[in-house]
Amino acid sequence: MQFDVLSVGDVVTDAFIRLAKEQAQIVKDNRGGSWLAMPFATKIPFESVEVVRAVGNAANAATAFGRLGLKTGFITNVGNDPEGREIINTLHKNKVDSRFVRINPGKKSNYHYVLWYQEERTILIKHEEYDYDWPRLRIKDVPRWVYLSSVSQNALEYQDEMTDWLEDNKEVQLAFQPGTFQMKAGAHRLRRLYKRTKVLLLNREEAVTVGGGKHEDINDLFDKLHALGPEVVVITDGPRGAYASDGLQRLSMPPYPDLKPPFERTGAGDAFSSTFVAALAKGLSIKDALRWAPINSMNVVQKVGASAGLLSEAELLRLLHRAPANYQPKAL
Repeated sequence: MQFDVLSVGDVVTDAFIRLAKEQAQIVKDNRGGSWLAMPFATKIPFESVEVVRAVGNAANAATAFGRLGLKTGFITNVGNDPEGREIINTLHKNKVDSRFVRINPGKKSNYHYVLWYQEERTILIKHEEYDYDWPRLRIKDVPRWVYLSSVSQNALEYQDEMTDWLEDNKEVQLAFQPGTFQMKAGAHRLRRLYKRTKVLLLNREEAVTVGGGKHEDINDLFDKLHALGPEVVVITDGPRGAYASDGLQRLSMPPYPDLKPPFERTGAGDAFSSTFVAALAKGLSIKDALRWAPINSMNVVQKVGASAGLLSEAELLRLLHRAPANYQPKAL
């Protein structure tokens, strides 16, 4: 069977360290920024630690695709260590094909630390330097969709190789959710990739960074991002919902009502973006994709980590059936 989606990006293990409420505080600076403050040069008790494997933007997307019933593979790198083997085992459990997971001899797998305070998190990240190499895909392995997200800063040539392959396989649809280092590289450096993109997915702040539009003007953000080449642009805006444009219609979508207060917010954006793409991969319209995506985003923040709360299609449709009457996309 042909893959519905191949997810591409780095994979990590997250260790969630839950901080006691009385052991830290949030401090505002004079520019409106928020800082997590804890006593310095001392021992600080913490409440608990929970280790979550096979996460990261692209891995979260792969898990979402698998749970929604799409035949999913994952192109990524791990180290030749116990964490790498645990990541591969977790992918199998999540119905993600791991044949393109490259095990790097002498390297460590990515391991991040999440400082979890109240419902928010501050993540300490470090991307290991792998020898990135785009795989030679057999005809039967060529997917209908590729979903690209965060890779390390030393993977620019790897993304050039992937773009060459995409240009030779024009029938493959590309969804692109840029990560930190892809945004840092700039839209000009990755211009061929943006031009080849079918669906571009960003939050509002990222949309400003990538396209250079005005933060307060959603139409200007769309105009700047479409100019880079993507046919469909999706911009999420936290509790204000999300927006989507295909060049002909521009829509806004409210959030799905929280079933209960958020427990831990990691992975909400990944859940939204991957579910939007999954709906399109299943043949649904942009309007229907906007109805699907906020539901998975809402549910993932009810659990620890970015994947535990991801829904099956049946679970998602049950929640969609229970949605209030105003849970509909509207024209901007």
